[in-house]
Amino acid sequence: MNSNAGDMDADLEWLAQTLQKRLADYFAVPPDRTLPPGEMPLPPDLSGSDSPYADMLRAYQLSSAERLVVLLALAPTLRPQLLDVLLTRNETTQRGFTEFGGAPSGSAFLPTLETAIFLLAGDDLSARFDAMRLLGHTQPLMRHGLLELQPTSPGEPFTAATLLPCQTLLERVLQVADSGTTLEVGLPAQRMQTALEWDYLVLPAHTQEQLEEIRIWLDHSATLLDDWGMRHKLRAGYTSLFYGPPGTGKTLAASLLGKLCGHEVYKIDLSMVVSKYIGETEKNLARVFERAENMGWILFFDEADALFGKRTRVDNAHDRYANQEVSFLLQRIEEYAGVAILASNLKSNMDEAFLRRFQSVIHFPLPRAQERLKIWREAFSDHAVLEKSLDLMRIAEQHELSGGTIMNVVRFASLKALSRGDGIIRARDMEDGIQRELLKEGRAF
Repeated sequence: MNSNAGDMDADLEWLAQTLQKRLADYFAVPPDRTLPPGEMPLPPDLSGSDSPYADMLRAYQLSSAERLVVLLALAPTLRPQLLDVLLTRNETTQRGFTEFGGAPSGSAFLPTLETAIFLLAGDDLSARFDAMRLLGHTQPLMRHGLLELQPTSPGEPFTAATLLPCQTLLERVLQVADSGTTLEVGLPAQRMQTALEWDYLVLPAHTQEQLEEIRIWLDHSATLLDDWGMRHKLRAGYTSLFYGPPGTGKTLAASLLGKLCGHEVYKIDLSMVVSKYIGETEKNLARVFERAENMGWILFFDEADALFGKRTRVDNAHDRYANQEVSFLLQRIEEYAGVAILASNLKSNMDEAFLRRFQSVIHFPLPRAQERLKIWREAFSDHAVLEKSLDLMRIAEQHELSGGTIMNVVRFASLKALSRGDGIIRARDMEDGIQRELLKEGRAF
């Protein structure tokens, strides 16, 4: 981290020198507002550094201009006083200089796209066009998910968008831990991670085989689409429906697929989308998917039938608008170039026209007796001792429970053992735990 801080310190000093040079020339008499590229301060040479920051610059092959924009976005976090000079008041208008940009803030200066353009181009219109192109969606800064532009208010020019570092940049360069909510706009999302391994997943052979198809796609889709020249014949993405009762392993399977294939998995809670986010602009939704595509994420849509079930009945203008948003989201999932997994308790809840577009529809049934026995046997802590009278075979055959429900019973019985201080999993506690779970589900014991 010391080398990382040293490299960042050197580059922030370079940003400060470049900004000072731009302002000195801008306010010179007579003014020189073009600052030819040859007169820009040279960036520090970090070619011999192995810091996370230097590694990032090499990995994305950022130009000097792109490097300056990254530093500008990081400055409010790393050295906010560096941008105080841009708070200078224009004596003619008695407000800030329009050409400096800057988003409304309590006291600190928050750079906008206009700020980046001024830093790189001054008043040179041709250079201004070049600077704008740096932040296009197909360019490295946006394509790799390093920066984002926070939308402007209606009527504002797009150059008024606030320039922000994405979580990807913060994690890679600053070693900031993932907060778990890294899709900052448009949809609520949380990264899914598991400490378990693939062998822990107990599923029927047919379900396992279908999951293997997704794993093969994740491992070989790039070769199929590019090396084999199939990109113009096949969809670049893969969409799958996981359906089955709660607790049968749908979420765990998605997490393990990501872990096995080296892809981060993000869960989007669609029940929250219905209640809170219907009405968000298509622009915000598109930015979420663009970032996910850039990072190669697996998207897991929980409770998918809440939004992608039978089409919403149209009773009023709000319903019509909601259907428009749902239709856009459906289209965007279909066009998503990564893997999108939707989860539902019942296949029959899903819109049939949408179902036909899935590459796979995978059933997660309740485990059979032998599968339940395997789950029971592997569920307890190595520190626990099973009471001799505890017959796991009988319990597995007698009670049709999901894996999630079994783990709830294990939690209950294990806590009872700890509270007694003997560490023994007793048959009575197991029966009580099963009864509690069946009552929760409205089933007879």
